[in-house]
Amino acid sequence: MFTTPASLLERIRTAPSAMAWDQFVDLYSPLLIAWANRLHLNQQDVADLVQEVFVALVEALPRFHYDPKQSFRAWLKTILLNTWRKHQAKVARMRSVADGAIDEIPDTDPRLELDEVEYRKHLVARALQLMQVAFEPVTWKACWGYVVEDRSPDDVAAELGITTNAVYLAKSRVLRHLRTELQGLLE
Repeated sequence: MFTTPASLLERIRTAPSAMAWDQFVDLYSPLLIAWANRLHLNQQDVADLVQEVFVALVEALPRFHYDPKQSFRAWLKTILLNTWRKHQAKVARMRSVADGAIDEIPDTDPRLELDEVEYRKHLVARALQLMQVAFEPVTWKACWGYVVEDRSPDDVAAELGITTNAVYLAKSRVLRHLRTELQGLLE
């Protein structure tokens, strides 16, 4: 799944493939769903909104040029909010809401506020779930035991029947891979 060293955004922009899009959808669906749930939509509307956001992203991402001085998260949230607003406007028109009611839709919605720590935690956790299949189980367990469970490398090595150095190498490989895959996605 994570086969190239280029960042995911760059792969989608320059050489979009089903595999890159699948990875992007797998990585960002839970985050978009979490944001959409903050709008207090029913589950069907959440699913529809997220699907509409991905449709908008299919059009926008190939033209997107990542600027490390800008926030990808903010851009993504803007896409979601604009998609939601368009949907709200369409519903309002269909209900023949009085003129001016659409102006009441806020520019930003406080229900979608997501701080940087929560964003990073969500994105890294999802990336780790997706990355697990890219490593041998022993390599993954060694890194997980040492880094996430905060166990000593000697204990992890003894449990897995590998050397302590192999635990350090596993940590290095997994974290390097994680940094590469999230390059440009974490501001």
